Amino acid sequence: MQTLEYQNIEKEIISSLNFKNNIHVEQHPDLDKQIQQATVLGNVYKSKVSIYFYDDVGLKRVQTTIWAAGNKYICLKGGVWIPISRIVEIKY
Repeated sequence: MQTLEYQNIEKEIISSLNFKNNIHVEQHPDLDKQIQQATVLGNVYKSKVSIYFYDDVGLKRVQTTIWAAGNKYICLKGGVWIPISRIVEIKY
């Protein structure tokens, strides 16, 4: 990932963010693998990862665990969802 400016946020505010605008997000080529690995880390080892994603305002980073991944969203602890189409990269 190129060096971009991002805003660190807490997981608890994600549900108040907007994902309504249709924006193109350049994603890491191995994002699917990153999501799978991060889900295992979250469920088996309770390890947090850094998720870089765009809401309608700009680039955000949250450090949390991923509990589940579907076709269009990832689920974080507490039932918080992030659209996969908005995720740039996940770092362990």
